[in-house]
Amino acid sequence: MALAISILSLFISALTFWLTRIWKGQLKMTRPTIICLVGKNGDDEPKVFLGTLLYCTSDQGQYIQNMFIRIYTPQTGYDFNIWAYGDHGLVRGSGLFVGKTGISIYHHFLLSKNEQLRLIAGNYKLEVYAENSRNVMKKLFEQELTITNEQAKALGNEKAVYFNWASNKGQYAPFIESEVKLQ
Repeated sequence: MALAISILSLFISALTFWLTRIWKGQLKMTRPTIICLVGKNGDDEPKVFLGTLLYCTSDQGQYIQNMFIRIYTPQTGYDFNIWAYGDHGLVRGSGLFVGKTGISIYHHFLLSKNEQLRLIAGNYKLEVYAENSRNVMKKLFEQELTITNEQAKALGNEKAVYFNWASNKGQYAPFIESEVKLQ
């Protein structure tokens, strides 16, 4: 009986060590409270920004070396692959540690200068991807968004379309803003 208890204790100790010191867990993302689409604005390229919490399911945490957003339009897809983050001033994304307690921050994604963004009224799919330090790409989030004719016209006129999460309705509530601001 004592041998069985010792073996069980050794197994529990090994499992605890593996879970706390070796297992990398999964990188996850909460639903963004805000998603904003911004058309070309002066010298600034079109961009998407969102406010969300990134977290890891293990004590070890994970390192993100890059993130990007892909938007599928009725005609084509766009990759917003220039990543920056920050709440009070932006930092070009070149690595971010995400621990078990998570990090809540605004993420900004710009379209490359050589691409033209042309959004028309219709249904869109937005996907958020992160690449970890082992060069493994993972889709963290996916959301369907609808752009109306009025919103598409506003994006073409250097305005922003915000999608705020309305918990009481279980959906995003869009509105147009003439200037881009973090909320």
